[in-house]
Amino acid sequence: MLKKSKSFIATPPGATIKEQLETRGMSQKEFAFRMGFSEKHVSHLINGDVQLTQETAYRLEMVLGLPARFWNNLEAIYREKLTKVESENALEADKLIAKKIPYNEMAKNGWITETRNLTDKVINLRKYFEVYSLGLLKETRLPAIACRRLGQSEKADFALLAWAQKAKLVARSIDVLPVNLNKLKGLLKDIRKMTMETPGRFFAKLRKLLSSCGIALVVLPHIGGSFLHGASFYDTNKIVMGLTVRGKDADRFWFSLFHELGHVILGHINKAGGIDEEDEKAADEFARNTLIPDEDFTAFTDCNNFSHDAIVVFARRVGIEKGIVVGRLQKESYIGFNVFNDLKQQYEIVSV
Repeated sequence: MLKKSKSFIATPPGATIKEQLETRGMSQKEFAFRMGFSEKHVSHLINGDVQLTQETAYRLEMVLGLPARFWNNLEAIYREKLTKVESENALEADKLIAKKIPYNEMAKNGWITETRNLTDKVINLRKYFEVYSLGLLKETRLPAIACRRLGQSEKADFALLAWAQKAKLVARSIDVLPVNLNKLKGLLKDIRKMTMETPGRFFAKLRKLLSSCGIALVVLPHIGGSFLHGASFYDTNKIVMGLTVRGKDADRFWFSLFHELGHVILGHINKAGGIDEEDEKAADEFARNTLIPDEDFTAFTDCNNFSHDAIVVFARRVGIEKGIVVGRLQKESYIGFNVFNDLKQQYEIVSV
């Protein structure tokens, strides 16, 4: 019957009705008959589970003798206090969630207003995520986000949600044409050729090509603990494709991009049941084979010549940035991770 929080107690008018019945020695069954209500409705009324309407207040005046305005006033006070109770309890619950969200890092990136006050953090986060309660974030369907990340935890999930929300907000200002996956498939070769260019030359062209296929490309800073390289998801009439600037190696950027393109083309986004390990493997394979066709890579590795010059010649022959060849050789243990890193380009992509 009573609803409590740290600072407020909300007592429904039903408590006063119950007192009046006890004073009169009247049962709820008799009271229900006199009010013209069912016993179930009277029970809900006494417990505060249904609103005390003006019609009910008038009936109470007839049956119990207390003016309708008295009952209406009790109801107004109860609803006001109930709102405060629920708001305060929701705030306390949201404070626990806010502590799991990388607020300080978000503020450092300029995504949200900096503050040390936990209550202010909760309010700012609600506005940032566009929800009235942070508890709703627990119901967000992470599986609907196709992403490349190297670890999972509750903290990582909240970091991913924060990052994806920023990508969504930025993508709203990017105009795109209707989603066209067939066109996207036809542009893969053109996108692959961009690996030979600098970000200053290719990025604007890349974003324009993807927007013509219904994809809004967003590049954002990495959020610590998210283990995230990139993510893609539908937002109304467009696909949002976000990439992090985690690390500066060009091969990481391009592999993450083609990994996300793989999720899009292979139909993993919004897949019933969500993204699974097999989908991640399929997206990895798509990226790997699109950047360097397996047939060409196998022919190269079969020669067992992984010299500096051999890598440069092979990269030039297949038309790919040489650092991407180095990255794959390192990943597949043909050479050490400390070998030929001088062949890798280092990108400085401004987060947008």
